[in-house]
This record gives sequence, structure tokens and C-alpha cells, in this order.
Amino acid sequence: MLPTPDAVRQYILAGIPCDLVQVEGDGQHFTALIVSPSFIGKRVLERHQLVYAALDGRMRAEIHALSMKTLTPEEWGRTHG
Repeated sequence: MLPTPDAVRQYILAGIPCDLVQVEGDGQHFTALIVSPSFIGKRVLERHQLVYAALDGRMRAEIHALSMKTLTPEEWGRTHG
């Protein structure tokens, strides 16, 4: 069974404390907006690694592709304040 956007959202929330997670997708290809205090002081690559760790191997088994925008609460507030 292919994962739903809500399932991917729940996987992320289970692994990272987030202020906001929005996921869209078709079962294999997903886009995500993730706002988390866990991203403070981390570079983009480190942020993405945190998300991949939260997905716990599902990137290989269930999710074909994930495009993500990862922001700290401060970064989110500056653009959506």
C-alpha cells in the first residue's frame, strides 16, 4: 500500500518536534513544508538528514521522492509573520 500525505506527515511528526508540517503527494512523490525548532543552527543538509531519520528507512521502502522546505520557527515567522 502506498503511503498517503497524512501518513508521511505523521511519520515526520513522530520523529521531530514540529510547529508545522504540510505534506502533499501522490503516494510516491511528496513535497513537504516543515517548520521545527530542531532546525535551529543547522544547515539545510543537516535539516534534511533529520527528516530522513524521522522517516526511518521509509525513503527506500515506501517513498520514492520527497522534496522539502525546512525552516526554523524564526525563518517561518519572517516570511509568514
